[in-house]
Amino acid sequence: MGGRTHSMAELAEALGLALWGDGAVRVARAAAPHEAGPDAIALAATPAYADALAQGAARAALLWEGADPEGYGLDAALIAPRPRHALAGLSATLDPGPDIAAGSHPSAQIDPSAEIGPGAAIGAFAVIGPGVTIGPGARIGPHVVIGAQARIGGSALLHARVAIGARCTIGDRFVAQPGAVVGGDGFSFVTAEPSAAEEVRRTLGVAGVAGGARQQAYARIHSLAAVTIGDDVEIGANSCVDRGTLSDTRIGDGTKIDNLVQIGHNVTVGRHCLLCGQAGVAGSTRVGDRVVLGGQAGVTDHLTIGDDVIAGAGTLLRTNQPAGRVMLGNPAMPMALSVEAYKGLRRLPRLFREVAALRKHLSNGQGSG
Repeated sequence: MGGRTHSMAELAEALGLALWGDGAVRVARAAAPHEAGPDAIALAATPAYADALAQGAARAALLWEGADPEGYGLDAALIAPRPRHALAGLSATLDPGPDIAAGSHPSAQIDPSAEIGPGAAIGAFAVIGPGVTIGPGARIGPHVVIGAQARIGGSALLHARVAIGARCTIGDRFVAQPGAVVGGDGFSFVTAEPSAAEEVRRTLGVAGVAGGARQQAYARIHSLAAVTIGDDVEIGANSCVDRGTLSDTRIGDGTKIDNLVQIGHNVTVGRHCLLCGQAGVAGSTRVGDRVVLGGQAGVTDHLTIGDDVIAGAGTLLRTNQPAGRVMLGNPAMPMALSVEAYKGLRRLPRLFREVAALRKHLSNGQGSG
């Protein structure tokens, strides 16, 4: 068993969990119950994993409250009232993170005016621009680019190929997965005369569009502001947060953003929000605190989304949403109503058949008394 190991007693104390059995048992990794060997802690969150424990060779496990560790042949166990939450702390303890050597790699390009905090690590071929401030204990992966005068908080982790634009301000314990971009220009263009898209929006397309008769040369509205991100924010791989036009795009403390998410210019996202894969928030929208956007959910521009709104996967929010709404579908409806509408849609073929049969019955004169 190579690498760093942890005793079960150490894990119990660190995670605040009840320990059963021999606290001296040591583990180096976590594993599914049926795959766990003697060096692993088996993750058995519910009674559904009981049979799988017998298939593996684990001496230790993370178990649900009320489990019988001795009955599963274990030497030690952590008992968790909420095992999945305990897994968050356990996985953080067991994850060594990316291998970024202390100090600055010789190939990194660091402007002399940049301030690098104590204990920070900067990987190969990273580029740190003028006036940049990097907090203590931050880890900057290979090929990361940080623009001029950006500020990165303490204990941040920027994985490979992350790009941070000029003048962006990012709080402590920030995590950006590979390829994330913070502070690219916003998608903001204008034509000299009202464009076809503007006309369609004004008339709802009633008059149609004379395609070739209208000048459609687009001029960029430059993004003069930046992005401000709070503490404990995470951004997934290849997600993008655009810089603001005149005031910063903002992401609040504790918000978690999945892979392939787009946050448009001038958007404000509140605290402790959850934005799942391929979600998109269009420009100048205000998203409240604790909002959840499911996978591929979308929010159109210049809206206000209240606190605690939850939008299920694939939901498109086209109108302002008051606090606490739970929405689903396109068009978005309250979730219970959307489910009923979907059930009604599935019943339509049967209804059409019944109506056709009724019409045939009446046309044959069989409906008269």
